[in-house]
Amino acid sequence: MYLSFFGLNEKPFAITPDPRYLYLSERHAEALAHLLYGVNESGGFIQLTGEVGTGKTTVVRTLLSRVPHHADVAVILNPRMTPVEFLLTICEELGLDIADADRDSIKQVVDALNRRLLAAHAEGRRIIVIVDEAQNLTADVLEQVRLLTNLETPTQKLLQIILIGQPELRELLDRTELRQLAQRITGRYHLEPLSREETQGYVRHRLRVAGAAEEIFAPSALAEVHRVSTGIPRVINVTCDRALLGAYTEETRKVTAGLVRRAAGEVYGRRYMPVWLGWLCGTLGLWAVAGAAVIGWQLWQGQLSPWHAPSNRPARHTLLPTVPVDAVATAPGTNPPSAIPLVSRSAAPAISINALLAVNSASTSDAAAFRRLLSLWGMAMTGDEDPCGQALKAGLFCLEQRGSWAQVRALNRPAILTLTDDHGQRHRVVLAGLDDRFATLNLGEHNERVPLDEISRDWFGEFTVVWKPKTAHTRVLTVGMRGDEVRWLRRSLNALQGAASDPEHGDVYDEELAIAVQNFQREHRLNVDGVAGLQTQVVLDTALAEPGSPQLLPNTPRGS
Repeated sequence: MYLSFFGLNEKPFAITPDPRYLYLSERHAEALAHLLYGVNESGGFIQLTGEVGTGKTTVVRTLLSRVPHHADVAVILNPRMTPVEFLLTICEELGLDIADADRDSIKQVVDALNRRLLAAHAEGRRIIVIVDEAQNLTADVLEQVRLLTNLETPTQKLLQIILIGQPELRELLDRTELRQLAQRITGRYHLEPLSREETQGYVRHRLRVAGAAEEIFAPSALAEVHRVSTGIPRVINVTCDRALLGAYTEETRKVTAGLVRRAAGEVYGRRYMPVWLGWLCGTLGLWAVAGAAVIGWQLWQGQLSPWHAPSNRPARHTLLPTVPVDAVATAPGTNPPSAIPLVSRSAAPAISINALLAVNSASTSDAAAFRRLLSLWGMAMTGDEDPCGQALKAGLFCLEQRGSWAQVRALNRPAILTLTDDHGQRHRVVLAGLDDRFATLNLGEHNERVPLDEISRDWFGEFTVVWKPKTAHTRVLTVGMRGDEVRWLRRSLNALQGAASDPEHGDVYDEELAIAVQNFQREHRLNVDGVAGLQTQVVLDTALAEPGSPQLLPNTPRGS
């Protein structure tokens, strides 16, 4: 999208781990060193923890690329399982076959695993088990993990176990009932977010790997990246990717601090203010407090208080401060209230998206979400298999996307969001409504209105929309093409402008039509390339939406 504009060979801030983009900060290098020491020298347990997005997976992938040739590694990515399932997974990772009759017996599985470990020891090989997302291990599985370290020879342990997890793993292992396991941990390391200098180095490193020949982010922009991301690599990636797209849209080759704040706001659904504005507000606040203190002192000295004026009426008590009646504007024909409590609209308790997902987990599967989304289009699924294939038979087309809230708003169609909760579980929820601060989630029997910044903690940009093309086929349209799709494109753009279609060149994608497409893309903050891709077509279709077709928010009337 913006690659050629900035002279890049590929996207520098993809959130999928790629060893070529490895940036070993001091923290990451030290974490890797701890793991390598555990793999080569010690037995028992090694523990690595860090907040979500700090780069634990990247460190583990680097470790796997540097494992010594005499080591066999079993990697467990989803440890939410029973003890016997956990043991069987280790056996499968090590290529160890277990007879069907023995698969339900922990003793039989452990005996087979022990024979495998002894054989490896005799050959001079080491067996390593890496457990990712280890904070999801249950107490009975952890006890089984501890018992595995009892497999040993008179001189050394036969199994090395590395536990990778979020900070909750430390809290889990601090439990009294797990103290025997905790005592066997020979190495602990907690991965902290990047410092300001490391954040700058991280961004520049990824841009260089992607082919950047010059500095794209201004120094002030790099400082702002660290501030809005707090040094968490995953957040850095998402923010920088969106900032590059914003710079491309504005046709500027230098990313500024303002673009970074706007990008972070669009991705995470909240407003980021400049640092200097916070200082200014703080200074003004101190002056206001000082002024109020002076006025209060003067009132006290004069023994006069508007809240203690003499009155023959009994005092009326309230738990909230009140505003005098004459300070409240009232509607004509109504009686003003005697006092109005000063209650903030934001005082309502915030909704926890993780609690909401936990309560509704039974209805957040892929099939359940598609069933609700397609019902908004008046379609009923006949089964759980291939929902997009079923939709296509009804004239509906699925469009898989990865982007920001701004792109969701531009498409303006109900969407399925993919959310990942604190336990690493994926949930598919239907976004049925959207405004500047809140999203309405359709959870089957009811809707929930949830703050955008709450959802953004668990949403990494993956979503699916459904639309109904007006032609028999859908394809990317570009200059030189002909057909009904081009005729629909021209007719739709003309309808938005209130102009009549040209029947002579109606089905030809010429330069004039390409310019019209660019103008439309620019107006709707899409990639301005003059190519009518599916995203552009969906936005155009929504702009001319038929009455009754599902939308996130009503279209602004044309000409207003």
